[in-house]
Amino acid sequence: MATTKATSSALRALAVEYKSLQEEPVEGFCVKLVNEDNLFEWEVAIFGPPDTLYMGGCFKARMKFPPDYPYSPPSIRFLTKVWHPNVYENGDLCISILHSPVDDPQSGELPCERWNPTQSVRTILLSVISLLNEPNTFSPANVDASVMYRRWRDSKGRDKEYENIIRKQAMAARAEAERDGIQVPLTLEDYCIKTQIKPNTSDSQVEMTDFYDDDYDEDYDDPSDDSEYADEDENDSGNGES
Repeated sequence: MATTKATSSALRALAVEYKSLQEEPVEGFCVKLVNEDNLFEWEVAIFGPPDTLYMGGCFKARMKFPPDYPYSPPSIRFLTKVWHPNVYENGDLCISILHSPVDDPQSGELPCERWNPTQSVRTILLSVISLLNEPNTFSPANVDASVMYRRWRDSKGRDKEYENIIRKQAMAARAEAERDGIQVPLTLEDYCIKTQIKPNTSDSQVEMTDFYDDDYDEDYDDPSDDSEYADEDENDSGNGES
């Protein structure tokens, strides 16, 4: 019963978010469903921000949402090869915002840095874009990439090994995107999508309020305790560098 209710809540939340991102795109990324019949798996294209090493790149990733979303975080795995301190060799992303809010002093993360149900796909992907250019090297997922990044950073760009790898990957990702018909933004003007923000109406405000109030019904038993997602990133330290 609780699992069915959680799945229903997740479907409503994902439908609202997906519709919002289609109607009002956000700079830096675009999303689509992997399968039109499945709202729990999205394909994401993350564009490298201008004036960064990732400029011109289009990095594809897959987002998978748990049945109790937004109570538990989704997972993100890059499909495009990304050499980055916080990306594992298999493409899995390690970032605090995707870690369940458990008490883990050894992780170096504060509870407020971890997942909470007020987060959204929009805030997640904007955090990922920020992480691309400002990695957390406190406890990296890719130690070699972290060491290389530190050398590049500390040498103020004189050590080119990290930079050369990233720029090569960005160029390859751009070429693949263009073959798929994706126009990759190369200038700040192209990158910054100017969306028309629709004014909130009283009806839309009530609708969203009712949606979240319904999710937090008193007889709801959070299924995340026995979910496969509950412990998925328990040992990851993520983006907890201070």
